[in-house]
Amino acid sequence: MIKPLETIKSLLPHRPGRAEGQQAGPAVRQRKKRPKWVKVTAVSLAVVLLLAGGGWYALSRLTASDAEEGSAYTTAEVTRRDITSTITGSGTLEAANTYSVTSLVEGTILTAAFEEGDEVEEGAVLYTIDSSDASSSLEQAQISVDQAQRSYDSMLEEQEDLVVRSTIAGQVVSLEVEVGDEVTAGETIATVRDSDTMTLTVHFPTDDADAFYVGQSASVTLDSTFETLTGTVSEVSSVETVLTGNRIVRAVTIEVRNPGGISTTQTATATIGGVGSSDSGTFAYSDEETITAKLSGTVASISAGEGDYVSRNGAILTLTSDDLDDQIQSAYESLENAQLSLENQSEQLDNYTITAPISGTVIDKYYAAGENTEANVTMCTIYDLSYLTMTLSVDELDISSLSVGQTVTITADAVEDQTYTGVVTKVSVAGTSSGGVATYPVTIRIDETDGLLPGMTVDAAITLDSAEGALTIPSAALQRGDTVLFTADSPSAAGAESVTEEGYVSVEVVTGTSDDSYTEIVSGLQEGDVVVYIPTSSSDDSGFAMGGMPGGGGMPGGGMGGGPGF
Repeated sequence: MIKPLETIKSLLPHRPGRAEGQQAGPAVRQRKKRPKWVKVTAVSLAVVLLLAGGGWYALSRLTASDAEEGSAYTTAEVTRRDITSTITGSGTLEAANTYSVTSLVEGTILTAAFEEGDEVEEGAVLYTIDSSDASSSLEQAQISVDQAQRSYDSMLEEQEDLVVRSTIAGQVVSLEVEVGDEVTAGETIATVRDSDTMTLTVHFPTDDADAFYVGQSASVTLDSTFETLTGTVSEVSSVETVLTGNRIVRAVTIEVRNPGGISTTQTATATIGGVGSSDSGTFAYSDEETITAKLSGTVASISAGEGDYVSRNGAILTLTSDDLDDQIQSAYESLENAQLSLENQSEQLDNYTITAPISGTVIDKYYAAGENTEANVTMCTIYDLSYLTMTLSVDELDISSLSVGQTVTITADAVEDQTYTGVVTKVSVAGTSSGGVATYPVTIRIDETDGLLPGMTVDAAITLDSAEGALTIPSAALQRGDTVLFTADSPSAAGAESVTEEGYVSVEVVTGTSDDSYTEIVSGLQEGDVVVYIPTSSSDDSGFAMGGMPGGGGMPGGGMGGGPGF
């Protein structure tokens, strides 16, 4: 009996994964095989076309031919066995770390105290190269830095002169500029006067003056008011002067605290130790200074105006100077460039001593002491052999099953009867695609490496799952929708409703672990059931003609293929 096209399709096996014609990657998971029904589908479609076009004669010829050829189906009993699911692949071993030591300078090699095969520690000196020229350049660079530093410091000192300060403590009696005025170097800015203390210089007979001393108390009498003030001797001149009447005298200066009414127009006499002065003297301010600008610039701000009191070194006003700012910036940049040059020369000098960048074994040594080397050439190669790594390319269908920390079994053809243990250290998400199939690199680390060397090709197997004494069927017997056909005399057939006309029973199963040949059945079948299926073979990949299908002709029940009972 010929069934409709929908019925034929429903009995075809499910074929998950990549499209036909795509190739598997180097790491292959041993997973369940599904029957290949492509040709059956083609035949079924041909049958429908023949029905639609009235091709009953050709169809009957095809069915008859199949019946003469014999059944393409086989049976297998559901049995228990141990089953393991693995991903396998191969790769090339690499050192944990590899470093090619390169010379950055040229010159004569002075020392190279190591040989191929030596173990070296990170930081150990490998080569020393003649650095006499570099040392001279370093000294010159240091001199340039010192000169630039002095120039910059000098500019900063000049910048401090933009703040005009008083050289004495006193009152600002005149201010010659305003904010915004342009001043030049040497121009008068202000006059500061100390009027709190007045000085009086008078003459005393030489014989009496010889007994006077600085700090001695004196009495000062104002000529105009005859008011008496107390003063202190601040200076006794050693120079004798002759006054009228041939009087030989010396000048004595007395400081008097100004009560507020003494001016430079007033005169007074003095008495020291009971000796009166030979004449009167005129008062003078104890200190008065004219403040000038040391630099040219523009008045930016005034700190002390006329009438204000300023202390010694107190600020009167502040100037700004674009020219000086430019000079300071230029001096700073010159200093920076000199320092960078010194650093470069220092680093350049360091390059004449070549040290090991990693700990490891010297694999190749290309230069020896006494030879000349050029810049940017490889001097030697170091391998870190503390452990080895390999990269496995894993198919996109299997990559989600792997994770960091999984154990890997390693074997090598170069080391017979030896198995090594590795561990997955990285599962990359950066895949590459070729022929429509994506693969992902998985890094594996091997710590116990006795007998293994970088460059060797090894095989890797990663166990995903396993089951002992599992109920299994051939993987080819599992059809689309996880259904299985089994014979009506199987133990699980009792009371089954889904029975084909040929007497086969279709049941949905729950699967578990699978390997290259068998699939675990968790539920749906029991031990002793007999499944019916078309075994996978290389003949499935060949074409077919209307006269018959390779690998099978007539089937139980007179079906055309794709499942019993068609």
